[in-house]
Amino acid sequence: MAAPHDPHTRRARTLLLLLMALAAALACHHLPAQDDTFLWDSIRLLQDMAPRPTQPCHRHRDALSFPDTLLQTHHPQQAATAALRILQHLFAVLSSPSTPQQWDDHARHRLLNSLQHHIQQLQQCLTTNGTLSQGQGPRNQLLAINRYFADIQAFLRAHNHSACAWDHVRLQARACFQQIHNLTRTTH
Repeated sequence: MAAPHDPHTRRARTLLLLLMALAAALACHHLPAQDDTFLWDSIRLLQDMAPRPTQPCHRHRDALSFPDTLLQTHHPQQAATAALRILQHLFAVLSSPSTPQQWDDHARHRLLNSLQHHIQQLQQCLTTNGTLSQGQGPRNQLLAINRYFADIQAFLRAHNHSACAWDHVRLQARACFQQIHNLTRTTH
């Protein structure tokens, strides 16, 4: 067995570290191109899955607002972690059995499949880069995301999961996709 200070052992360790860094870079290098199509595909699927409400809905413009603190993220791993957390929450909300019956199930399932695929890619990227094992980002940022989605759930409950409430949540999901797009641009 080679001694720890043997030049061959040090070279092997250095090579291993370089290979791990290369693997991390390769795991995430394809995300920027997919992020552009992911945003527009997701917004289109959101539109396809929910027809116009049959009754006029009163807009709840001030009821929910995306956390401004997330827009100030400039660290790539924090941005990727925030995007991952938002996608996980969006998946949970949109996979709810209380979604309106008039929503197109095919478009909804395509959106959920796309979300799940993107979540898995981000998890793999962040795990490879070591972010997920290190606490998953700044606490205030993650608390803001959790609070925002708790507010969405409370909003739906307060409005008895009505079609109008879901329409408003769908508009919030659109805003989330736009913010994810902005966050993932930070990761490049």
